[in-house]
Amino acid sequence: MAPSQEVASRFPEIPASAFAEAVHLIEPGGESYRGAEAVFRLMALAPGHDFWLQVYRIVPGFRRLAEACYRFIAGHRPFFTRATGWLWGGHVVPPGVETTSWIYLRLLGAVFAIAFASLGSQLSGLIGSEGILPASATLHALAQSPGVTGLSRFWLMPTLCWISSSNAFLSGLCVLGLVLSAGLTLGLAPVPCLLALWALYLSLASVCREFLWFQWDGLLLEAAFLALFLAPWKLWPRPGRDAGPSRGAVRSTRWLLFRLLVASAAVKLTSGDPSWRDLTALRYHFETQPLPTWLAWYAHQMPLWFARASAGVTFLVEGLVPFLIFAPRRARFAAAGIIVAHQLLIAATGNYGFFNLLTIALCVPLLDDAVWPRWIHERLARRSAAEPPRREAWPVWIRRPVLISLFLLSLVPLFVALDAPLSWLGPLPAAYGVTAPFRTVNQYGLFAIMTKERPEILIEGSLDGVEWRTYEFRYKPGDAGRAPGFVAPHQPRLDWQMWFAALSEYRSEVWLLRFCERLLRGSPPVLRLLRVNPFPGGPPRYVRAVVYRYHFTDAATRRATGAWWRREPLGLYAPVLALEDGELTAAPVELQHP
Repeated sequence: MAPSQEVASRFPEIPASAFAEAVHLIEPGGESYRGAEAVFRLMALAPGHDFWLQVYRIVPGFRRLAEACYRFIAGHRPFFTRATGWLWGGHVVPPGVETTSWIYLRLLGAVFAIAFASLGSQLSGLIGSEGILPASATLHALAQSPGVTGLSRFWLMPTLCWISSSNAFLSGLCVLGLVLSAGLTLGLAPVPCLLALWALYLSLASVCREFLWFQWDGLLLEAAFLALFLAPWKLWPRPGRDAGPSRGAVRSTRWLLFRLLVASAAVKLTSGDPSWRDLTALRYHFETQPLPTWLAWYAHQMPLWFARASAGVTFLVEGLVPFLIFAPRRARFAAAGIIVAHQLLIAATGNYGFFNLLTIALCVPLLDDAVWPRWIHERLARRSAAEPPRREAWPVWIRRPVLISLFLLSLVPLFVALDAPLSWLGPLPAAYGVTAPFRTVNQYGLFAIMTKERPEILIEGSLDGVEWRTYEFRYKPGDAGRAPGFVAPHQPRLDWQMWFAALSEYRSEVWLLRFCERLLRGSPPVLRLLRVNPFPGGPPRYVRAVVYRYHFTDAATRRATGAWWRREPLGLYAPVLALEDGELTAAPVELQHP
């Protein structure tokens, strides 16, 4: 490339005025192109960048539109030069994302490590042989279901636990997950590590049922599967030495973040909840969310205008800012910064496991290599200068069909969130249903309907049906004087499920009945999930679930009493339970009162 002042004399057949009007591309064979066509042909010289040239050639009317736009821009060059500087900065030509992807994969490895460590400490109490929902019972029930064959069970519940569901095997999956997470974080064999991590976490998510069916569990699986196409097939890859990630993989990862945020805004608007439409939803949210922090108490004391302003910011960040993901680089960077700040604010008032960290990690692919300090590039360059760059890890005939298929499938949950007719998508909803067990494309959108009250279930046991002692949970509200704490990125799965159970009828919460049964049997793994076992000498004879309505105290009450909560009893959540001939049953009628 050279300015016309230097090369015009070599092409006397092109008038000087033509050079002044438009850019020209002159190929070695003498063919000359100008304007928009020259720009598209120049872009097409780079492998994989011929899309716009094909559109220019094939799509009716696009040639005329492109040339008209080019003439308009060329006629207003000073303005568009300044606008280009504002939107792109000093890098109109993308500086690449090799280092950016290298950093993102390590962050993803750290999130996986947190997820496996958090789950591993609870696994035996949740799905172990003496747990609430034993994995062995779940697998046996599916295998015995009508119409389930030996092969179809692997598709309906894709899990390595078909090999074994013993406590040792389940713990081994978590330990192996931690080892592979460390390998990914260190940058060792990223593709095999990612594939194994995806398979391990999917295996545990499948058998954990309600305890691992949160949106961030699906988000982690989806992010890991897409990351397979960002990483090179090398034992110890380094930016500059190995092929960079494909543009399709980068765009797919950005599309995942876009869907996550836009769906979260869409479900709030399409749910019909008036508290979202009049911006009062957060007036309730700080108090009623599953596991608030002590900062949520302070946020709840703020005036109504603060809650409304916070809800407005939420809609702005989730509903409008995501569209900047597809904007020029400086606007995209601004979107990343805004999303990260919003996630930090969410994490300050609520415990959502590793969700906030994972969302922040997904903002990293919105950046490019020009944002990182020079010393990072220099250090990587010193290690990689000896070898030439290599070809892309995944052949295009594998990568492109997979990424296109995932994009098409992702339209189904997005249409659901937008409340758009699924009939527009033809066979895609059926295909989405078939692939749903693998949780590689998921539906997102939290708190579509705002919970305006906080019922809390307290579990109590008794030896005689007269004196009742309370089982204290580790993190969920119980004792009114105990301050809400910070527990994230750890997620106490049982405490979370207790929040959901309080919003529904006990007959639909089979796991809660199994939980009560384990307390009556004195199961050590289940008791370890709790803060206090009020029956250290042996299990109680009776167990009951009592519902209270909880509210944050006001400032005056907390100064006077030190209590963070005030509560009022609502009655029994379920009948008083006991074991009769080894089976869970309702206790005598005279005990059926709180």
